[in-house]
Amino acid sequence: MCAADRNDDGLTANRLTALLTAFEPGDDALGVSELARRTALPKSSVHRLVGHLVAAGLLEREQTSVRLGLKLFEIGQLAIRQRGLVDSARPYLADLREATRNTVHLAVLEGTEVVYLDVVRGADAPNLPSRIGGRFPAHATGVGKAMLAYAPASVLDTVLAAGLPRIGPRTITAPGLLRRQLAKVRTDGVAYEREESRAGVTCAASPLLDGQGRAVASISISGWSNRMRLDRVAPAVRTAALALTRTLR
Repeated sequence: MCAADRNDDGLTANRLTALLTAFEPGDDALGVSELARRTALPKSSVHRLVGHLVAAGLLEREQTSVRLGLKLFEIGQLAIRQRGLVDSARPYLADLREATRNTVHLAVLEGTEVVYLDVVRGADAPNLPSRIGGRFPAHATGVGKAMLAYAPASVLDTVLAAGLPRIGPRTITAPGLLRRQLAKVRTDGVAYEREESRAGVTCAASPLLDGQGRAVASISISGWSNRMRLDRVAPAVRTAALALTRTLR
């Protein structure tokens, strides 16, 4: 394969990725014109690439529009199950939810964001924007800080270089303060989030560590800041994370 062919392959892959990731939460079906607008690709290219994605089952047609295909769901389920995390974690997440009646999360770190693998919603918890497969800036979440505390220095450097945008009323935007918090997480084994992702919401999180002491995932309990006592739920989430870590190993 010549260099030009490799470049063309990379360009096509980038365009296909742009089309699939153009869909946002709440979207049902999108037309070619809207996809072209969101991806800044020519309509002729979008029309051609959509045809390939439909043929592969990654998109499905609905009259003059397309929606994400079930093949993507199947691939996503394989990706999650290969980690062995979700099935192993669910009993622990369910126990935490029943004990606290608050929302419990399982997440992994990808780049500067967390990706939620499972969300078990509690009856007394706020209506959080987190969803399975959803992403959120790592520095503004308890699960994110729990993993950043045990990540290689290069990972934290990447997060800091990307900036620490304000997400909630008390989001940490100062690199020095974030570093100090992460150092305390390494000492306590628990990360806290106090209205950093959303007003009125608080969270306690703890990491799942591999044999080298690096975080492979984290779990958290989130609830109303005026109802949930962090000093009471933190030991529970820490104990669950340690037990789940032993199970995974």
